[in-house]
Amino acid sequence: MKMSALRLLWVPVLLCLTHAWLCRGVCVEVESDREAVMGKGFKLACISCKMRGEVPAFATVDWWFMAKGESEFVHIYSYANMSGYIMDDRFDDRLAWNGSKKTNDVQDGSIFILNVTFNDTGTYRCFFDRTLVFRKYKYRTDATKFIDINVVDKATRGMASISSEIIMYVSLIVLQSWLLVEMVHCYRTIAAAEKTPRASTAEY
Repeated sequence: MKMSALRLLWVPVLLCLTHAWLCRGVCVEVESDREAVMGKGFKLACISCKMRGEVPAFATVDWWFMAKGESEFVHIYSYANMSGYIMDDRFDDRLAWNGSKKTNDVQDGSIFILNVTFNDTGTYRCFFDRTLVFRKYKYRTDATKFIDINVVDKATRGMASISSEIIMYVSLIVLQSWLLVEMVHCYRTIAAAEKTPRASTAEY
């Protein structure tokens, strides 16, 4: 009887650990930086999270670029079947995949520009083409994100970067506080369950 009670006590503990593990696996759509430095590398961040995380899916990602002063987008990069292809001569040997690795279920479609030049100033368009695979049918969906990039001689820390860092730290504090509260609750539940059999035995 006592062993069964002890086994039941582990249930809330395991639930707490499960919640903590799930927190680490959450997809978050973080905005890309907007300022690149001449001659340096730059990450164009583009994340599109699935609405149904438990459903298997496959996705392709395409990047388009409209240089400053131009009026049309040009296809510059394509990623499909875990392979990336540079589509524009201006970016030959300068674009690299920086998103989801070793999976067709792409949620992070970021790319990295090497040796940034002033000609890279302009608007970038990231396009996700995703297919969700259900048991009896497939559902196709897409997402588009626009990123305006400005190339400068020297890096300056903008308000967007500062705000993102503050939000990140606040989120970490909130998650850690929540985990602490859950662990305290689990401990109290276990302590209360341990006292109950003893009290019943004493009355008997």
